[in-house]
Amino acid sequence: MPYRPPLVAREFFVADPPELPQRAPGEQGLSAVKSAEVVETGPSSVLLKAVTSAEEELYVRLTAVAEGVIRARLSADPDVRPDSAKVIEMLNVGEYEGARIAVDGASVTVDAGSVKAVVTLDEWTLLYTDAAGKTLVAQNPGEVDISGRLRTLPFGRSLVDGEPVAYHESFTCAPDEAFAGFGERFAPLNARGQRPLMWNFDAFGSESIRAYKNVPIYVSSRGYGIVVNSGAPVEFDVAQQTHAAVEILVPDSVMEYFVLAGTPVEVLDRFDGISSRPVLPPKWAFGTWISSGFFEDSRGQVMERAKKIRERGIPCDVLHLDTFWQTDGRWSDMQWDPENFPEPDSMLADLAEQGFKVCLWMNSYISYKSPLFKVADEKGYFLKNAKGETYVADTWHGTFPACGIVDFTNPEATAWWQDLLRPPLQAGAALYKTDFAEGVPADAVAFNGMSGTELHNVYTLLFNDAVCEVTREIHGYDFVWARSSFLGGQRHPAQWSGDVQTTWAGLGGTIRGGASHGLSGMPFWSHDTGGFNGTPTDDLYIRWAQFGALSPLLRYHGTTTRELWEFSEEAERLAIESLKLRYSLAPYIYSAAVKSSRTGEPVLRALSVDNPGDPVAWNADQEYRFGTDLLVAPVNDPSGERKVYLPEGRWIDFWTKEVIEGGRYIDTKHELETFPVFVRYGAILPRVEPGATFGDEPFEAITLQVWGTPDRDLVISDVNGDTKVSVTVSETYVTLVSQGPADISKVEVVDVDGKPEKVGLER
Repeated sequence: MPYRPPLVAREFFVADPPELPQRAPGEQGLSAVKSAEVVETGPSSVLLKAVTSAEEELYVRLTAVAEGVIRARLSADPDVRPDSAKVIEMLNVGEYEGARIAVDGASVTVDAGSVKAVVTLDEWTLLYTDAAGKTLVAQNPGEVDISGRLRTLPFGRSLVDGEPVAYHESFTCAPDEAFAGFGERFAPLNARGQRPLMWNFDAFGSESIRAYKNVPIYVSSRGYGIVVNSGAPVEFDVAQQTHAAVEILVPDSVMEYFVLAGTPVEVLDRFDGISSRPVLPPKWAFGTWISSGFFEDSRGQVMERAKKIRERGIPCDVLHLDTFWQTDGRWSDMQWDPENFPEPDSMLADLAEQGFKVCLWMNSYISYKSPLFKVADEKGYFLKNAKGETYVADTWHGTFPACGIVDFTNPEATAWWQDLLRPPLQAGAALYKTDFAEGVPADAVAFNGMSGTELHNVYTLLFNDAVCEVTREIHGYDFVWARSSFLGGQRHPAQWSGDVQTTWAGLGGTIRGGASHGLSGMPFWSHDTGGFNGTPTDDLYIRWAQFGALSPLLRYHGTTTRELWEFSEEAERLAIESLKLRYSLAPYIYSAAVKSSRTGEPVLRALSVDNPGDPVAWNADQEYRFGTDLLVAPVNDPSGERKVYLPEGRWIDFWTKEVIEGGRYIDTKHELETFPVFVRYGAILPRVEPGATFGDEPFEAITLQVWGTPDRDLVISDVNGDTKVSVTVSETYVTLVSQGPADISKVEVVDVDGKPEKVGLER
């Protein structure tokens, strides 16, 4: 795999992806669909029997599963399921009652409203159109070069030594077509020219094509999205082998993909309809999280940290205790270190009195040095090797003891492990940080018979499901702080970007990861503010603090301290100012989060989310919209200089109040005090005085901050419900009418060109 520089020994991971076998020169094995006949039709689907170039019979089923969503399946058995279905259903698919199926001679149409599948049977073709008949995407029959070599694999499957190894599909793509998604990817946001591999890695940062969170979904600038329902190491070739096609390789028992019509917002909404809505974290989760860091900790240090946070006026809701709340070398057996953390119940109670929630680190690996390893080993609760013995894996890459991997396909193992989770939560911890889960080796064997390859990607879903189940049982909410994820993982809030390098490149890659993951259906995302691996310089720390303050969720964490007072006085002061800015925007941030939980659209929004018709928006991946009304371009260079692309419309510089016409790049330069933030002209920002915590209670004394003449209504969401603020504009007067429970105290008109002369508030 191409994860190493030239002339350097190849990196090996405990869970490297398996490589597919290759046919020998001259060996036949391509089995491409050439023609088909109708076997049966139903109210929303059609089953076709296809003949291939290898004279095989395969089955194609096309189904309208929802408005704007069509499923395509190719298999040798029309009823076979993806291998991951042995342990988990990643998608929940029904049938669209409004579907129309038409068979007209050699033509078949499956109509799902916003998208139609159109098939020619005699000489096989398949394309997908919108409701008006405009082609969204069409199958590519296979690109052949001047020497007659096949460069893409068409709709069908391939065999090696007579055995099927993978199904494949190819789509023709337009020369200017852009593609984004595929999970949390740190490569350029427009994935054209890349080969995303759906295999969860311990990525060691945000500077490579490895990814902790792979999601087999992408969104196209041509008005559609594709979702592949498989837990296998699916490979996408996004116009790399040839710029004429996108190829999808699925080494599974069936190829099952979905075509979703619409803009990115519509695609994500439809994606939620077949997977799940994002789960909204508790309100306090949107406050600051400050970690102990990845080094030895103790009860005394935790209490001193809490004291300093409050004394120094640092807004904070959550204290995170990383690995060392457990005994060193025994991770992760969920047992408090008795020497460093005596009487943890009283510590948790003391922190609660000070307004702190507590998050505890853990993973699903148990060190062979823990007494619990022997218990689980004897009971058969770990994944096995080919000999039937516990698979003792180097999940920490040589830095900590080898471990057994809890086998969540075994119900008894899951129940035993969940019993370990309950006591800390019952004592007062609010949730767990679910680290790792990318380490299932390809050659492992699970209790239910699945291979490690089959289990590898979906293991993280089983892991986070198990933790969420216990957290919901004890606290009433589904909540984890997860590093790895996969298809449907938006039901596990929240997720963070893993062990990023403390460099400017690490910062830039992290911005890309957030934008990419948002376009893959995950709105509640975060990162290690300050970077994880290494010690940031003061200027990098400040710039990362500014980025973190305007991210969906915010946590300070690293291999060295990220405590604000451990940096220069200037760095601490500016980091606190960025936190106060975040807390002043609390009603705006929480309202955006509630909307995301209902629609699936991201909080940290790649520019293409709101401007899908703008080609630049698909490539501008060092900036984003935060909610719909703020545009943020974190400073990613020590010079403080940045080119910022402003989409079409008018934008207001948050700091200078200058009104700027969009649809172009502008040059900016910011000293450490500020960073590029722009407000959409006509926006109303609900704000409050920043306090010590976000808390759980409704916001008090909200100010409606008017930026230019308002051009649309506003919804403020809170724990006590929604408040609609309606806007009426006359020549000289703007009236805001509030309906709902929000405590709106006043209106503030920002002094910008074109501001309304008078603004009145009615309740």
